[in-house]
Amino acid sequence: MNNPAGSKIKLILVDDHQIVRDGIKALLEGEARFDIIGEADTGSMFFALIKTHKPDIVLLDINLPDISGIEITKKLAHEYPDIKVVVLSMYNTEDYIFNAVKAGAKAYLPKTTTRRELQDAVITVYNGEEYFSQAISNVILRSFIQQAKNEDRRKDNALTSRETEILKLFAQGLSNTEIANQLFISVRTVESHKNHIMHKLELKSTVDLIKFAIRNNIIEI
Repeated sequence: MNNPAGSKIKLILVDDHQIVRDGIKALLEGEARFDIIGEADTGSMFFALIKTHKPDIVLLDINLPDISGIEITKKLAHEYPDIKVVVLSMYNTEDYIFNAVKAGAKAYLPKTTTRRELQDAVITVYNGEEYFSQAISNVILRSFIQQAKNEDRRKDNALTSRETEILKLFAQGLSNTEIANQLFISVRTVESHKNHIMHKLELKSTVDLIKFAIRNNIIEI
């Protein structure tokens, strides 16, 4: 959606603290393109409001007394897809950010955001794009980096076919000697494989091995 000259961006503010809403309004003052058409301090009040006032964008807190901002975002994405959500939150951990984005939020900003950044975010979202502050982008980037590291670690720790075979026999209750006889290898080799498996999977006992084998469908119960 483009922002034609003279066209106003209609906004509704949703936060359960009047002082916060007043602060947001102060940050938006002086920008002629913004038109704050309503305020709400609960999710219920917001949904009642949009029956008669259709905003382009809702500036939304996550924690509200009745309905969470995440649930509101989901409902808007399903029932009012033309209304875009800009989350303003004091919670800037990856769980909150990813849940909001997954629910359909188009921007996520900390409540410490500056006037310029808030205005830029609103205009960016109005024009059909997404916006994340530098602080939020850093959280997202760190999360992706950690996920990549975890994936590499999982690949490094992947069991060989022989280790999987030995794990299966352990989980079926065979002793070291029985496994050695069945696979035509020495007991010491079996013990070495078992130690490698325990180390790779970061397990501490035979019980942990059995639990792992069950969870990963290596054996059936």
